[in-house]
Amino acid sequence: MLRHDEIVHRKNRDEPVIDTVVVQPGSDAGEPSVSGVSWGAVTAGAVVSCALTLVLLAFGVGLGLSVVSPWAGAGVSATTFKIGTGLYLVVIAMLSSSIGGYIAGRLRSRWIAVRSDEVYFRDTAHGFIAWALASVVGAILLATPATSMIGAGIGAAGQGAAAAASRAGPMDGYVDTLLRSDSPAALAQGKSQGNSQGNTQGTAQGNAGDSRGEMLRLFTSSFRNGNDMKAADRDYVTKVVAARTGLSQADADKRVNDVITQIRADTDAARKATAQLAFWLTASLLLGAFCASLAATEGGGLRDGTWGSRVRLSPALRT
Repeated sequence: MLRHDEIVHRKNRDEPVIDTVVVQPGSDAGEPSVSGVSWGAVTAGAVVSCALTLVLLAFGVGLGLSVVSPWAGAGVSATTFKIGTGLYLVVIAMLSSSIGGYIAGRLRSRWIAVRSDEVYFRDTAHGFIAWALASVVGAILLATPATSMIGAGIGAAGQGAAAAASRAGPMDGYVDTLLRSDSPAALAQGKSQGNSQGNTQGTAQGNAGDSRGEMLRLFTSSFRNGNDMKAADRDYVTKVVAARTGLSQADADKRVNDVITQIRADTDAARKATAQLAFWLTASLLLGAFCASLAATEGGGLRDGTWGSRVRLSPALRT
């Protein structure tokens, strides 16, 4: 005879097995037709980022003018100033982009029935778009005020020198060095001769002005595209310098060579400074994009109440 428990076991084994499938409500429904970008929040974040950039630039101009000095041995060195300026550009980008991205993420609309990983991506995109919009608008609208502010600071530091430099061309200083006379006696002799010969003096001054203008055009055209001065032009400049200054041909040729070497050195220094500024700007822009995207995810998470929880990275639907 079969026992009671064996009869129950066979009976349960002969019964069909039914798997229970629980379907989550709304899981097969499509996403709502709501825009994935909250342009109002993005625009607000971009405007805040631009405003903070302008404020920090104004503070940076005041800070920079307070650490430099026209006196020898006072203030910071040129290398320290350039490095400090580059680091400050990075700080400006990080602060303004972080706050702008946070606002873009915090003010965006709440998405219903959207997967959490998709929400995380959209928050990151909101911060990135806000950074991009602020960069483009800032380059267009904030360039003129920032340039005017920097120019005003430089003018306050040295109004006379800055005004004279703004009116002069890039080659005027080098031509002045070439045509400078090292003999005060020759200058005094020229003045005395000029007092006795008024018409002759006017003609000589006119010839001197013509030769100076010709040398300016010659130097500008020769070094405009990084080219060197031709041998014939160099010989002509040497002759003009010898005639105007009273130097010997050898001394005039040495002065011309020294001035050309100085022009090359100054051009190379300007090239290196421009390259360093471009690298610092690139680094600040990239770090600004990263900070804006990261801050937007934090703002969006705080907006939905999911910041710091594992629910934000789970594949569940946002309800």
